[in-house]
Amino acid sequence: MSRAIEFCVGLLFGLGLIVSGMSDPGKVIGFLDLAGAWDPSLALVMAGAIAVGVVGFTLAKRRTTAVLGAPMMLPANVAVDRPLIEGSLVFGIGWGLAGFCPGPAIVAAGAGHWQALLFVVAMLAGMAIHDWAVRQPQPDYSG
Repeated sequence: MSRAIEFCVGLLFGLGLIVSGMSDPGKVIGFLDLAGAWDPSLALVMAGAIAVGVVGFTLAKRRTTAVLGAPMMLPANVAVDRPLIEGSLVFGIGWGLAGFCPGPAIVAAGAGHWQALLFVVAMLAGMAIHDWAVRQPQPDYSG
C-alpha cells in the first residue's frame, strides 16, 4: 500500500510541476532573466513550495515516524559550510544554463523532451562522479 501512496504523491508532484510551468525550460529561463523580459510567476510557485516545506518540516520535527510508519530521518547537519555553498552554486548555474532542475527535468523527460532526458543523464553522471570523488583519498598538505 505504501508504494501506491508514494506513486500518487509523486504523480501529484509531477502534475504540480507541469501546471506551474516548472517543467518548461523557457518559462524557467524567463524567470531567471532579470535583465530582460522577466517572468516573476515562478516566484509564487517557489514561495508556495517554501511555505509547504516550512510547515512540513515543522511537523516532521515533532514526530519519530513518518505518516506511513517509516522512521523519520531528518538531516542532522544544519551548518552552512563550503561544500553546501559550492554545491548550491553548481546547482544554480546548471539550472540557469539548462532551464531545468532535477524534479521538473524528470517530469519533462517522462513527457518525451530529449533535452530533459539529456539533462537527466548528465545529472546522474555528475552524481556518480561526485560519489566517486568523495571516496578518493584526499592529499595531506599539512606538511
